[in-house]
Amino acid sequence: MFKTIVWATDGSELADGALEHVRELAQHHGSRIVAVHANELLRGRFGGPSLADEPELEEKIGKQVDALRQAGLEAEIEIRSGNRDVATLIAEAAEEVDADLIVVGTHGHGGFTAALMGSVARALCHTAGRPVLVVPPPYGTKHEASADEQLISV
Repeated sequence: MFKTIVWATDGSELADGALEHVRELAQHHGSRIVAVHANELLRGRFGGPSLADEPELEEKIGKQVDALRQAGLEAEIEIRSGNRDVATLIAEAAEEVDADLIVVGTHGHGGFTAALMGSVARALCHTAGRPVLVVPPPYGTKHEASADEQLISV
């Protein structure tokens, strides 16, 4: 059913947790995995973008893709940068590789925090023309809503 699965990753622990689901789905369906890491480049009047940790993130994701290959899975990495938001960059990559599914981890923020901070997972659900599987944090580690968030979500 899933010939190609896009794993949207920012290198975080939550993205790593989503990778476990990607691996299981790929093994079950014989899927190709495309790890997509995207960065929105913001240009200010004082110079170009600065992504200090980017080489380390790309190296980490590259090692994860290598581990998938060593486990016998077909896997590759796509690094995307542009002046569009991260969700759009991921959705475009998914279209280009003809993905059947996009898998993304989420911080589990809701209500007020999600409205302020935004959410790549939430934006992907509205932007992508492909099905999106959103993987929450492991049970018991979900973000606890603050008093403000509880009032807004009521």
